[in-house]
Order: sequence, then structure tokens, then C-alpha cells
Amino acid sequence: MNWKTRAWAAAGAAGVAAAGTAVGVARHRHVIAARGVGDVARLGSLRSEPITVLASDGVALHVEIDELPETSSKRPRHRGRARGTEPRIEDLTVVFVHGFTLNLDTWHFQRAGYRDQVRSVYFDLRSHGQSGRSSRENSTIEQCADDLLTVLDAVAPDGPVVLVGHSMGGMTIVALAEAHPELFGTRVVGVGLVATTAGGLSPLHMIVPVIPEGFGADLATRVMAGLARGSRVIEHMRRLSSSVALVVTDMFAFGGEVPASYVEFVDSMISATPFEVLSEFFPSFEALDKFAALSALERVPTAIIGGTDDKLTSIGHSRKMQKAIAGSVLTECPGAGHMVVFEKHEQVNTALDQLIAGALDHSTWPSLLTEAAVADEPGGIA
Repeated sequence: MNWKTRAWAAAGAAGVAAAGTAVGVARHRHVIAARGVGDVARLGSLRSEPITVLASDGVALHVEIDELPETSSKRPRHRGRARGTEPRIEDLTVVFVHGFTLNLDTWHFQRAGYRDQVRSVYFDLRSHGQSGRSSRENSTIEQCADDLLTVLDAVAPDGPVVLVGHSMGGMTIVALAEAHPELFGTRVVGVGLVATTAGGLSPLHMIVPVIPEGFGADLATRVMAGLARGSRVIEHMRRLSSSVALVVTDMFAFGGEVPASYVEFVDSMISATPFEVLSEFFPSFEALDKFAALSALERVPTAIIGGTDDKLTSIGHSRKMQKAIAGSVLTECPGAGHMVVFEKHEQVNTALDQLIAGALDHSTWPSLLTEAAVADEPGGIA
């Protein structure tokens, strides 16, 4: 085990206890999420001039970029990261990938916090938000990973990137690591996986949480296919039962009490996603098994964030990934549900501060708790 692997393992053990040190480093490097801004800005109001990126199959992807104030389109940028060098703040791009049935406004609090702090990219996944509709056959996590690479090539072809994904967005990043492991440690210099997994989902439970975990996958697929055939009726029922939908959203998106505006906003994102999209992506969740791809993430600082009361991708998924990725750091948000990016946004942003600090200077990631590495050595500190 080399020094970096040993030190990263120490950092993983240190976890949240070391966050204060990392935040201090982030502040020193001038990248730390502003606090409280997202609470002031109206949900869904943060915007930048949109661009359209065409996916490999022609689907139009809606992309928005928050540039740094001093950024010029003519400013020279450096492709990837040469061995032995670290990226500069002005070259770094953080790309946020939202989850299933949501859109780029999922990242409201992160966008508010990192605006003017680091160049950030947000886009709607295919068939979500303002992006174009996908064909059924291309409604897959693997195609979303291809879309992510297309977006990277279009908006961040030169500078190094940190990828942050929530729910299906995290699965998309893992799928990118499976398809293109060579990107990690070169162009990709950090990864954040929020309320997500690399496999082992109960797919119908993922979409309809009230269904018991033991519900058979084959039967679940037939149920979804049947519902899809009656999608117009389903959509009508969804509109009529909006008050019920709010209660369900509150129960399964959040772990504790949150402002009503959070529930209403998340519900509005979910309700805007046609039921046909749910049924089209359903088989991709059922087939998801990408734990073998996680090894590529060991090459870069990787932050894993989960809520302990997540009813969709339980905290057990986060813990399993943390064990599978040497040197990764797990932040558990007590009592938070699947929409931890809303419910515990300050804790999430603190963890992302730590990740960005590590991406900018790898030495800050393994040295978060130097004494832990020393204590792990024979004859070390007791």
C-alpha cells in the first residue's frame, strides 16, 4: 500500500471529524460555499444563459454554466492534470448531475453557495427538465453517462473537473467510470456521490416507495409496463391527487420536518416528469450493478454523502460504496432523507468544500488527520 492509499484510508476513517480542517484549506484556496444564500434566493430562480448540447443520438440537452466573474472565454485553460501537478482554481469546473424525476434545480442550495466561487455546470438529464425526450431504448443510465461525457467535451474540454451526482446522477458518474476509467485521475480530479448507489436496488421500491422491498422484480416490471400503457390515466390521477402527492413527497423525500416550500418545490419537479419517463428508465435501475467500476474512483478524492433516513437509496448503499472505494470519505447526515441536498444543504456543502479542496490540492485530502496515519503504523500513537 503506497503512501497515498494509506493516507486516504486514514482520511476516510477521519471522516466528518476532519471536515473543519478541510474547510479551512478550502477557504485558503478561495473555494468555500457561501452560507445562507440559498435560503434567500427563491427556489428555482437561479439561472444563467442556457446552451444546448446535442447528445450522441441527437437529444437536446439543456445546460447552464455559472462562470467565475473574472472568467473570459479567451482565458487559457489547461487540459486535464499532468502527473505531479495540481489544478488551479480558475481552471477547475464542477459539474452537477441531478437525479431521477428531478431537474437541475435540485442543486439550488449548492448553486447558490458556489456561484462566484468556482466555475459550475448544471444540466438536465435526457427526458428531464428542459432537455429533450429520449427514445425508450436510450432511456438508460449508460446513455446518461454518454450524455455526461458529451457535456464535458462541450463545456469543459480543457480544464480539470469535479463530478457531483445525486441519486441517478451519481449512478451516471459510476457508469461513466465503467465506460471510461481512464478519465479518472486525468480530466476528472474529484467525485461526489450523494444519496446514490452502484447497484442492489429494489427498482419498484425506488419509484414507488410504499411497495415492500420483497416485491418481485419480474412482477414489478410487468406492473410498470401496464401502468405505462395507461399513462394518460395515470397523469390525470396524479393531477387530481396533488395533495396526496405532497404528503408522499414529504414522507419519502425528507427524513424530518422541512419548510413546506421544500416539499412543494420537490413535488413540482417530480410532477413535471411524465409517467412514461419513469417506466422507460425502470429497467435500467433493475439491471444496475456497477460496483466493479468503483475502483476507478480510488484515483481521485471521492466524497460520499447520504442521509441516515433515506428511504430510496438507504444509507447502507453509501456505506457499501465507501468500503469499496479506498480513501473515500463518507459523510452521514443524521435524520436526512433522499433529498439531503435540500434538507441538510449546509452539511452537504461543507462536505463538498472538503472535496473541492482535495481536488485542488491532493495533499490536503490524505493529510486531513495525519496523526491517524501515524497511529495506524506499528508503534504509532496509542
